[in-house]
Amino acid sequence: MADQTANIDWRDGVPIACDFDDPYYSLDNGLAETRHVFLDGNALPARFGGDFHIGELGFGTGLNLLVTWAAWDRAGRPGTLHFTSFEAFPMAPADMVAALAHFPELARYAQTLLADWQAGAGPVALTGGPTLHVITGDARQTLPAWHDMADAWFLDGFSPAKNPELWEPALLRAVGQHTKPGGTAATYSAAGHIRRSLADAGFDVTRAPGYGRKRHMTRARILDAE
Repeated sequence: MADQTANIDWRDGVPIACDFDDPYYSLDNGLAETRHVFLDGNALPARFGGDFHIGELGFGTGLNLLVTWAAWDRAGRPGTLHFTSFEAFPMAPADMVAALAHFPELARYAQTLLADWQAGAGPVALTGGPTLHVITGDARQTLPAWHDMADAWFLDGFSPAKNPELWEPALLRAVGQHTKPGGTAATYSAAGHIRRSLADAGFDVTRAPGYGRKRHMTRARILDAE
């Protein structure tokens, strides 16, 4: 499974995961969606600075990374950004090129990503940017074995109805166990079972306005250790 490449179809220029019948980003505006859900949802870039680590479920096109990288640069605070993503089905490079071409304002970041990184490469220091580590395989196995902690999580698996494995209570519990005190998580989903699982994993969970057609989303903050 870790070596399988994503099976992609295209709908109006937006990549669709054939195995999950779900788009990789909003059909309306993927850039605005990422900023609203994952940056605003984790109180970023206000928290940027120092040695900051983002964890992600579902690397996909790499759009979340690029949006975050651009925001980190604009913030201009001293520090180092680390971005670790867990991905079972990496996109083929040609598909990534086609998908990211729709975001010209991120072109220089996309060019660097595509030049410096390839699936299975391990941790890579992107030129002038963050350290990226895309861990391939089933996140239910790879995340519990991870030896690091994140300041913020982007929970960006495909729809829970179509990709339930990335939303299982045990996996979300592992997310909680790999979150620093005061760390956060955000997702476009507001499904009740996900909010309950995050609460059981030690997060204080709130429902917030969603992006576009999605009425609500979920924001969460890990409870500080006693």
